[in-house]
Amino acid sequence: MGLAGAPPFAMMGTTAVKGTPMITRREFAARALALAAAPAAAGCVPGATQSGPPPMLPIVDTHQHLWDLSRIHPPWLKPGGPLTRSFTTTDYLAATRGLNVVRSVYMEVAVAEKDLVAEAEQIIALCAQDDTPTCAAVLGGRPASDGFGDYIARFKHSPYVKGVRHIVRRGKAAQPPCLTKDFVRGVRLLGELGLCFSLCLPPGELLDGAKLVAQCPDTRFVVHHCGNADPKAFRPGGQGTHDPELWRRGMDALAGHKNTICKISGIVARVPKPTWTPDDLAPVVDHCLGTFGPDRVVFGSDWPVCTRGASPREWVGALKQVIAARSTTEQRKLFHDNAVRFYGLGG
Repeated sequence: MGLAGAPPFAMMGTTAVKGTPMITRREFAARALALAAAPAAAGCVPGATQSGPPPMLPIVDTHQHLWDLSRIHPPWLKPGGPLTRSFTTTDYLAATRGLNVVRSVYMEVAVAEKDLVAEAEQIIALCAQDDTPTCAAVLGGRPASDGFGDYIARFKHSPYVKGVRHIVRRGKAAQPPCLTKDFVRGVRLLGELGLCFSLCLPPGELLDGAKLVAQCPDTRFVVHHCGNADPKAFRPGGQGTHDPELWRRGMDALAGHKNTICKISGIVARVPKPTWTPDDLAPVVDHCLGTFGPDRVVFGSDWPVCTRGASPREWVGALKQVIAARSTTEQRKLFHDNAVRFYGLGG
């Protein structure tokens, strides 16, 4: 989907969306303020029974994926898979049209180690443009590697780089990979540089994550995807992939450290299709919001991975229904204010 001579993540400007005039990032924010008190169009949410449309709150999407397979091919994208095609800003703007997304934070896409620098350079170039909501990035990185210090140092002065994510799994390892001496050293370095670490662990390993957080008190952590909870685990009969009580203990342990926040994202990709409703998401969302509190939660679409379960419109609509009883102030914190503060995105 790339264009010859085009910038990284080609076709990313708003002019590429048919019928949409080019606007700057400042205009994105201005429109958010103008629409903040206006009603939103009702999304197509399974089982929705809203008595009225939710407020059109401005949204900062803290978990936006993009990839252009003509430039970099993440190894986890297998031939013939539903996500094995390019997903550019053009596609993102179409998928989120009408949701009042005013800013987005790029999330690394688990590229091969040899492609880490190229991915970082491409997304930094995108953030520097003024015709896209993407204004910040969490890069891929290998905190335990010998070269991690040199790798992250090359980006430490970029105003767009906010942190690092590396997905780790314990597997059959005797020691949790995230608790090795080298891994802890790399994550502590992020804190010294003022960067955050995105913690993406299976529910059964969240307690390991809490031990990592305890060893890195000067690093800020983001617990991804509601601790990777499976909504099906909270249904009567427990058809999910993990023990819900173990997940609760892990999330409570993580929330006990004040240098953590929780990203409300990811869970909609695991909903029981096609019969899911917002009620399937409520046990996970409510526990996260109650445990971390209204000032330590942020929203993420996880687009396009979320489309395994729902469109961004369905996900936002369902989440708004789950939190409808909460104050407008708390809702705005979740969708916008907390992310602006945590990632330093300006007003």
